[in-house]
Amino acid sequence: MTTDTALLSGSAPVAELQKALMQVDRVSARSILHTFAQHNSPTTVVESLLVPVLEEIGQGWEVGDVALSQVYMSGQVCEELANGLQWDNQEKPWPQPAMAICVLEDFHMLGKQMVYSALKASGYDLHDYGRMDLKGLVPRIKQDGISVMLVSALMLRSALRVADLRAKLNEEGLSVRIVVGGAPFRFDDQLWQEVGADAMARNTAEALQMVRSLS
Repeated sequence: MTTDTALLSGSAPVAELQKALMQVDRVSARSILHTFAQHNSPTTVVESLLVPVLEEIGQGWEVGDVALSQVYMSGQVCEELANGLQWDNQEKPWPQPAMAICVLEDFHMLGKQMVYSALKASGYDLHDYGRMDLKGLVPRIKQDGISVMLVSALMLRSALRVADLRAKLNEEGLSVRIVVGGAPFRFDDQLWQEVGADAMARNTAEALQMVRSLS
């Protein structure tokens, strides 16, 4: 099936968009999305095109077929594309929990940015807290009424601080689900439970699935 045939038939051109993203071909990616969006709602564009593409790319990275830089750029491009969709007067159909993402006392922002871009491209509204320490994070969670807190960590010391975050949230009586990700949690698949997180995502694809399951 050619690209034009796929578009005319209404099927989502997942493979075509994925190929354009792998080549960092923004012009082709934008053209594919805009053509599909002419005949489909923003919800369908996100659900049938952007989310599957990002999941495929995330899974490709997990098995070594996709470079980390390609995952990062794909998230950035998809976020740009999603921002161009016309959501006016249309309610996003899925539940939108009050959600935020940060790195906790860590200086490595790449993983956090990839997940943030993937979620934004998938139609989720969330706060990007950037780099936070524990003292500043808990009041901000309380102030924004956050119910799902995503924490990215590259260093083990930062991953272990999630246990302190859980303890502090409990002290404050805040019911917040914590989703963690990053190298320490991939190396030790029990660590997320030991620090009191509610879930762990190995990559952007799993992060998308996890947020959906918690929504």
